Amino acid sequence: MTAETAPPATAVPAAAAAADADADAFADSTVADLWFDPSCPWAWLASRWLLQVEKVRPVRVRWHVMSLSVLNEGRDLPEQYATLLAQAWGPVRLCIAAAAAARHGDAILQPLYTALGRRRHLQKAEWDTETFAAALTEAGADPDLVAAATSTDWDDALRASHADGIGRVGMDVGTPVIAVGETAFFGPVVTPAPRGEAAGRLWDGVLLVSGTPGFFELKRTRDQDPIFT
Repeated sequence: MTAETAPPATAVPAAAAAADADADAFADSTVADLWFDPSCPWAWLASRWLLQVEKVRPVRVRWHVMSLSVLNEGRDLPEQYATLLAQAWGPVRLCIAAAAAARHGDAILQPLYTALGRRRHLQKAEWDTETFAAALTEAGADPDLVAAATSTDWDDALRASHADGIGRVGMDVGTPVIAVGETAFFGPVVTPAPRGEAAGRLWDGVLLVSGTPGFFELKRTRDQDPIFT
């Protein structure tokens, strides 16, 4: 992205303004940085879990974009997955464009991700112009940003955000990536998203194991598809 391609500034939407007004809360809270790709169902579930964590622990989430399409560039992939990744460029470009400093700032990412994710993962919508325009409108962003989904103007900013997240955990993982201070990890991969105090207990445990020096991995075979209810 260059200065010549950046769109003109507009007013901050109501959702973003509300998030900015709450910025002081970060000073007294643990900050969790989340990198997400809107196309990933597991990132969606982890994000819904973190929203629950915010209710039961002194935690505030900062939202960032990463891209499975960028992560898998140059890899030999099954045709079906390659097709999905080709479609996945649209929503990440949309998020980066909406968050660009000249527009709405990072505060737009949470409401926009929620609007996109609900349509995609709960309503099974396609990644198309109609879905993008409806999500932008719901989040309080400019509907004309829908053009960003098929533009490469924002790809440098997208790659920079992706590199910031994936650089904390390494290339052999995916999304979500979560960082708390100097501790970062991939996951958790969990379904359904825990709620209430169960969300808080999982948070406590994830911080404990991920903060242990030399700890790298816990894993077992997935025997359930994502559960979104």
